[in-house]
Amino acid sequence: MSRDSAATKTRLLDAAFTEFATYGLAGARVDRIAAAARANKQRIYAYFGSKEQLFDAVIDRVLAVGTETVAFDAEDLPGVAGQIFDDLVAHPDLMRLLSWKLLERPGATEQEAATYTAKTTAVAAAQEQGHIEPELGPEDLVGFVLALTQAWFSLTGGMSPTSGETPWSTQRLARHRAAVVAAVERITAPRG
Repeated sequence: MSRDSAATKTRLLDAAFTEFATYGLAGARVDRIAAAARANKQRIYAYFGSKEQLFDAVIDRVLAVGTETVAFDAEDLPGVAGQIFDDLVAHPDLMRLLSWKLLERPGATEQEAATYTAKTTAVAAAQEQGHIEPELGPEDLVGFVLALTQAWFSLTGGMSPTSGETPWSTQRLARHRAAVVAAVERITAPRG
C-alpha cells in the first residue's frame, strides 16, 4: 500500500470512529465519514467493502490500540480493571462506540474472538498456578472484569442521581475506580 493510501485509510478509520461513536452503525453516514476524512467515499468501499466492514475495522483497531494501552496481566486483574477504567475516563467515545456495537452489531469479529481467547487462556493459566480463585471459569472472570470496568459508564452514563458532585469530579472518579478495583479483587483473590 502506498504511503498516500495508508494515510487515507488512517483518516477514514479516524473519521469512522467519531461517526460511529456519535451515531452508531445505523445512523452513521458514509458521506460524512468521507468528508471528515477528506477522501472520496469510494475509498471506503475499496478499502473496507461496506459500512458494516468499516465498523468492524474500527472495532478491531480499538482493540489493537486498547491492547497496547492496557497490558492484560492475568495475575493482576484488579490492576487491569483500574487501567481499563482510566482509559474509558480518558476516552469516553470508546464506551459510546462499544455500546453501539453491542446494540447494532452483536457477535465478535475475528480479532475480538482472538483477543478474548488470549485473555481467557491467560486467566486459566493463572488459576492453575493459584494466583486467581478457580471457583469461576476463566470466561466468566474475563467477562465480569470487563463488565465491572464498564458498568459505571454504561448504567449511569457517568452520573449519579444521589450525589451532589459533578459527574466527572476527581473525587467521584477516584471512588468509582476504587470500587471497581475492589470488586475485581474480591472475585479474583484466591480463597485458600
